[in-house]
Amino acid sequence: MGAAAPFVAIRSDTGALPKAIDVSSIPPALVMRDEAPPADTPVRRTKIWEFNTNLHCSIVGTCLSTRELRQLLNKLGLAAPGSTDHDLHGTAVSLAARHDKAAKLLNKTLDERHHLAIRQFEKATTEDAVRALWADAVRRGEIPGAYWATLTHPAATHAVIREAFGEVHMLSHLVGAANRADIRRLCQLEADNAALQARLDRQQVALRDAVVMRDASIRELRQALAQRIAAEQPVAGENCAMLRQLIADLERRLAGEARRSAVLEERLAAARTVIAEERAARGKAERECSALRSELNVIEASVLSGRDDSGLAIVSEPRLDGVTVLYVGGRPNQVAHLRAAAERWGAAFLHHDGGIEHHLNLLAGLASQADIVVFPVDCVSHHAAQAAKLLCRQTGKRFMPLRSASVTSLLAALRQTEVAGQADAAD
Repeated sequence: MGAAAPFVAIRSDTGALPKAIDVSSIPPALVMRDEAPPADTPVRRTKIWEFNTNLHCSIVGTCLSTRELRQLLNKLGLAAPGSTDHDLHGTAVSLAARHDKAAKLLNKTLDERHHLAIRQFEKATTEDAVRALWADAVRRGEIPGAYWATLTHPAATHAVIREAFGEVHMLSHLVGAANRADIRRLCQLEADNAALQARLDRQQVALRDAVVMRDASIRELRQALAQRIAAEQPVAGENCAMLRQLIADLERRLAGEARRSAVLEERLAAARTVIAEERAARGKAERECSALRSELNVIEASVLSGRDDSGLAIVSEPRLDGVTVLYVGGRPNQVAHLRAAAERWGAAFLHHDGGIEHHLNLLAGLASQADIVVFPVDCVSHHAAQAAKLLCRQTGKRFMPLRSASVTSLLAALRQTEVAGQADAAD
């Protein structure tokens, strides 16, 4: 731990930004067992009720998703109808401090949920070994299971527990800061979309009114001409001259209206072209909004826990065990992060740089090993993208263009792959 004390975020029911408390206020006794075990008894893992109550909030919020928490409290009969995620969280935190059946079931649920991480941490026998495993888990983004395994490990000292607690707290700040820029962009896109729709509506109303006025004027002129001809029979040369003058005048007016009609037709055609372009831009903006929202949900679901800042439930982390993903193109400095993201969800990761250093002849062999082929449309050559599509069509493999070369775009694609796999399994 550094010289500066970490802080703990406290959720507000009003939805305002979390306030912070100084972690230095946590009493030195972070672990409080009922009694010391005999000297000949093997050292055991710490139970949740043996932790200081200041740690219960971070354990429940980080190590259990909202869905898992609701299932647990339903089993105990403590999830009242209409309970919010915040209500469930508060109930679970209060249960953690009690040494009773409910707390034991909560501890058992955490052990079962994170048994893989606990088994991995069993290899550590010293404080430094536990600290090293925790640092590796943080680097790979596998926080929930490693957090529970670190805190409950027999070799975890107060210093290790404080370090793990501080890193989990600061990671929540980093996630919020990373999402704020995308959220602002989404809000701006929605505002631009609303302004564009209002402009389209005004143009359509103006064009419709102009066409209606033109047609009405033409009908009135023709009706006036027919009435005048019927009322004034050419019985004399003077009447005929007046009639010819009237006809000529009406024809001039009709020609003027025809020219005006032609101008309006041109303006209408131009406006329709603009409307089509603006509708295409609006559709593109809406698709981008949808993609950004999907990527944000994946980020929030995979970093800490199953709860977001507003207390809404997030879908649990997917599993793609047995799925092989071929990534074509992208940026070389991101390949390691992309591989870690895919392997974190259980998928095998293959990579082809699109012809920069890897020959395109290698693409066919890699595609034959893959279940799904993905490529970022903003960072792949046209030739490599076309070759990947052709290979997928020939072999019956699925390919997915990604919005960008970012890790979040890959995670969103893997989320869709999981959903499609669940649908196929159901069929």
